[in-house]
Amino acid sequence: MTLDVHEFIRRFLLHTLPDGFPRIRHYGFLANGHRAAKLDLSRRLLANPRQDNIEPHVESTAAPAPLASAHRCPCCGGSMITLAIWHCGQAPPGPLWDDTS
Repeated sequence: MTLDVHEFIRRFLLHTLPDGFPRIRHYGFLANGHRAAKLDLSRRLLANPRQDNIEPHVESTAAPAPLASAHRCPCCGGSMITLAIWHCGQAPPGPLWDDTS
């Protein structure tokens, strides 16, 4: 294929990143350092989904928090609260808190 000089440069520059954008090939469990071990662990975890140790609902006189979750913050150990849940393809809800104060 023969290309005009300007067309060749245009096509070539489609493969370059703008200044300030680093090229990241793999990140996280696909990084080169421990890729095989992390992929093996991921496959094992996906084959055996984790069962959360959530106790069955016990009726009490106190009203339970409607959005409380059994998850704990990894930093401080405090209880994490679910503010909203939405599914793939669904628009997120409006503001989760009031910014008028």
